[in-house]
Amino acid sequence: MKERNDDFVNRRKHLKDLSDKELKDYFYQLADRLVDPLVKQGYESTSKSIERSILLRMGFSSIESKKIVDMLGEHDLLRKGAGHCVYRLAKEKKLDIRSSGIALGNGEYIEFIKEVLTK
Repeated sequence: MKERNDDFVNRRKHLKDLSDKELKDYFYQLADRLVDPLVKQGYESTSKSIERSILLRMGFSSIESKKIVDMLGEHDLLRKGAGHCVYRLAKEKKLDIRSSGIALGNGEYIEFIKEVLTK
């Protein structure tokens, strides 16, 4: 049999005395470390497509959703969540959800919603 000419034996020294359960636990620790940045980004970040999808579920058309998301993106409000912006405007100004979203899409209440969301 041909001898290995790599450093496998050296690299596995810290693993050779582990039981199957310990190896499995170690594997899952490494897997968690690998996906942690992805999970973190999912909690802390959003995208225009996600925000449009949320607005679609709130009853806006795709054209209306795009307009709202683009307007909020221009004013650095997208990170607050498009649906959240629409909801908070509706709540604060006592508007229905639809009127609130259309107004935001038209650029109305932008400064007001910035103030509300930074309190």
